This record gives sequence, C-alpha cells and structure tokens, in this order.
Amino acid sequence: MSAFVGTSPNLAAVRRAVARVAPTDATVLLLGETGTGKELVARSLHDQSRRAGRAFVPVSCVALAPGLITSELFGHEAGAFTGAGKRRVGRFEQADGGTLFLDEIGEMPNDAQAILLRALQERVIERVGGEAVPTDVRVIAATNRDLVAEVKAGRFRADLFFRLNVFPITLPPLRDRRSDIPELVTHFVRLLSDRHGRSVSHVRPDTLRVLAAHDWPGNVRELRNVIERAVIVSEGEELELDPGWLVGATVAETARTWAEQEKQRIMDALRAAGGRVYGPGGAAHRLGLNPTTLYGKMRKHGIDKRQANGAT
Repeated sequence: MSAFVGTSPNLAAVRRAVARVAPTDATVLLLGETGTGKELVARSLHDQSRRAGRAFVPVSCVALAPGLITSELFGHEAGAFTGAGKRRVGRFEQADGGTLFLDEIGEMPNDAQAILLRALQERVIERVGGEAVPTDVRVIAATNRDLVAEVKAGRFRADLFFRLNVFPITLPPLRDRRSDIPELVTHFVRLLSDRHGRSVSHVRPDTLRVLAAHDWPGNVRELRNVIERAVIVSEGEELELDPGWLVGATVAETARTWAEQEKQRIMDALRAAGGRVYGPGGAAHRLGLNPTTLYGKMRKHGIDKRQANGAT
C-alpha cells in the first residue's frame, strides 16, 4: 500500500500514470505539496520498472552542502581537494543501472543545475579530480515548488526544467482526497501498531469523521504522524485520538470535547454490559481496556460505583 491508495479520480489518474511510465526509462517529474508522498511514488515507479533489481538512491537536494554538491553527486578521486583522503563514489554511480531520486530539485543552486543538466544530457559524469565515467541512471525528480514560476523568476534553469519535465505527475493534496482517509488510517493503524507492539485494531466512526474534517496542511505525512501518536497512547484495541492534536482542525461533526466523548463511550459500554466492568462482555472488554485502566478513566470522569453498577 502506498500514500496514493484510494478511489478518487485524481488518484486513479496517478496510478494509471505510474503504471504507464514505470516500465520505461523516461525521466519523471513529481509535483505536489510537501507530504503528499512523492518519495513513495518514486519508489513505486522504481519497483515497477525493469531496474527494480538495482539500487534506488534518494538524494535530498536541499541537504546538499553548496560547496560539495559536485562531489556528492559525482564523487571524487583521492587527493582531489583538501580532506579527500580516498576515492568517493557519488550518488550517480551508486545508482548506476537503477534509479536516482532527486527530491526537492527546486532547491538546487543555479550553478549545480548546470552541472546536473550536462550529466543528464550526456549520460556521463566526471568525478572531481578524475576522468569521465559513463552512467546508466533513470532520474526521477520531485518538488513542491511551481517550477514554471521559478523559471520565469530566473531561479531555475529553463533547459533543466524541460529536461526533467518529460513525464510530469501531480499528486493531489490530502484535503482533495478525503475519501481516502479511512483507508489510509486503517493502513497506518495496522503498520504502526505492529511497529510499536500495540494491539490497536478498531477506529470509531466519530474518530474518522474528525480526521476527515481536518484540512491536513502536512498531507499524508501529517496524518501518519497523528496516527502514530494515537497508537502509542492507546491502551486497548480502540484508537484513542485527541482532536486537540489537529492544529486548526474543524470538528463541526461534534461540539463535545474529547473528554466528554470518552465519558459518553464509557457510559454506553457500562449500559450495554449491565453495569459490569469485568469478564467477557463487560465494559472493559467492550472498550478494549484493562479493567484497572477503565476504573482509572471512570475516576477521571467522575463515574462512581453507583453509576457503574446501575449504568443509568
């Protein structure tokens, strides 16, 4: 499963585009806001290509030190400059036969853009202090910037843009694909419960409504982080999520606070269990909680023994 699962037309178009271009060696430019899953799509392109058995090498262009970009991308020979004690293989050579993913390409300095353009055009790189080396690399680039506007502003080379823009794919933001949220939540709950040794397996409809109402400025990455936090704090099979974690969230689906919702769920479970806390069918079992944990929550919400026993 990837970050672009779902049934919306935009996502169907993304999947079709990936399936169409993946088997080729065409350069792909992934466009979209931060957190929309561009690296996941890049890996999917690699996995569906004839290069799947070779290396997938991701490079964050914004993290490259300005004075060392050439060495990072193309490598250097021993003694090529002060501190170069031995030969270094660059990212292009590491990806030879495979895929080089250039993330945040819009952040690359102009002088480095010229060097990259030459490598893409000639399929040859030069190690610093060394000779030319032919490479066989499929390039996938990604950016959250409007590269057309960047070209007009003189911050991105037009010739490099046209070289990269062979097959553009735009990833829609999560706020435009809200119907995918339940499936994504289910995926992340399963994944992160396994990773953190939790037993969370159930998400209430009211929790899904709260998640679907959020605009998710951080997109899939933000959703994943919120679900991970919820999984970690959950004490039973049911996902415990506080809407307060969603900065600027719109929770029009309910005017009650999270504490009020939790109290109501406990009261509902007690009513359904005839006031019993322990045993099969008891309130603790229904809520997926340890009885001791449930008693603690009852004290927190002011639900006393009489309410628990009578549940009225």
